[in-house]
Amino acid sequence: MPKRNDLEYKAFQYILNNGEQGVLQSELWRILGASSREGSRIALKLENKGLIRREKELFDGRWTYRLYPKRQPATVDSIIDCPCLGCSESVKCGSWAPVSPNDCERLTEWLMGLVIKQSESLGDS
Repeated sequence: MPKRNDLEYKAFQYILNNGEQGVLQSELWRILGASSREGSRIALKLENKGLIRREKELFDGRWTYRLYPKRQPATVDSIIDCPCLGCSESVKCGSWAPVSPNDCERLTEWLMGLVIKQSESLGDS
């Protein structure tokens, strides 16, 4: 039988891979081959560690929890449009250098665009 930490790790990885759609707690235990009692304890541990959030859900006439990751891992896609990646001034750029990200208009515009997109997506949900 796998150790509890192994199951915690596998559970967390599975929850991460399901992303925003989450995973039903009952489905997760079947996939891991764990008992519902053991599975509930793992979910509570992950929640207490701040790694996931649990939301109560009625599924097929029974109450269960849907588990969501609190944070998604960063991907290259999240910075692919960053103006710094193709900037000709990047070799001279730094916090105290002649060119600084603190007052870069292109970087500020890009960041503000991300904030606007994020707030719009939060408004839709």
